[in-house]
Amino acid sequence: MRMVIPGGTGQVGAVLKRALAGAGHEVVILTRHPRHEGEAQWDGRTLGPWAAAVDGSDVVINLAGRTVSCRYTAANLQEMMDSRVDSTRIVGAAIARAARPPRVWLQMSTATVYAHRFDVPNDETTGVIGGTEPGVPDYWAYSVEIAKAWEQAQWQAETPATRKVALRSAMVMSPDPGGVFAVLLGLARLGLGGPVAGGAQYVSWIHEHDFVRAVEFLIHREDIEGPVNLAAPHPLPQRAFMRTLRSAWGVPVGLPATKWMAEVGAFALRTDTELLLKSRRVVPGRLVQAGFDFQYAQWPQGADELVRRVRKRVGRSPAARR
Repeated sequence: MRMVIPGGTGQVGAVLKRALAGAGHEVVILTRHPRHEGEAQWDGRTLGPWAAAVDGSDVVINLAGRTVSCRYTAANLQEMMDSRVDSTRIVGAAIARAARPPRVWLQMSTATVYAHRFDVPNDETTGVIGGTEPGVPDYWAYSVEIAKAWEQAQWQAETPATRKVALRSAMVMSPDPGGVFAVLLGLARLGLGGPVAGGAQYVSWIHEHDFVRAVEFLIHREDIEGPVNLAAPHPLPQRAFMRTLRSAWGVPVGLPATKWMAEVGAFALRTDTELLLKSRRVVPGRLVQAGFDFQYAQWPQGADELVRRVRKRVGRSPAARR
């Protein structure tokens, strides 16, 4: 199959390209700065020659959007909104104009759309959309508005011949340098991977292999459209998540961090504490109902597999520690 991935140069795009190209599919990446074979230039806002790649393709997987790993200033939040909505609209326009439109359009979304909560998990049917929770920073609501506008831009696109699925993805765990797993493992290796602000907030995650398998599953399941949660079925509190990661690497202790310490650390890393403090208790209701079988349903097995690959890449023996 020919698969087009707008915004496919980031971590998730690299994961998908590696797996899909390895399976024999033709993969075309749309990027502002093409540097490699199989990449085409676009600006994420206007139609151009890149639309020819969409016409005649089998699948479009749109990942475009400004990274959330930044300070949540008003300007950055607006750029997050614009980059997601504009790119989704123009992908929809390209599909609508295609003489041979793709049969499925998978659109990246986010598990952040759900409410900050601790009591029960959020699935696609009973989950509570966020934005009105008491006791959280006001700007957290804008993150939810970004997610809602992102999905709405897809639903509003007039593409009757193309099935549309919104991927409400949790954090994709991959051993690639620069990804979220690398950051979390780096903290654990330094002995800093303890509870943050008590550590009761839930972490939702998905192993890269299951992310790819879920994408492939959704491509072929013509009966599934609309929002789908891409998350392992067992989210866990942050304190347990990091304890498991420390155990996988062999670090016995992780220093705890208060909320203000998290603020200082996030500032130093040029990111935002919402990524650390919001409780994302998300479960894959529709995938499980459709019969999808997770290879890494539990975090201990996922963490162990990822750590093994990191050790292999850096040439460390299993007995090595920090």
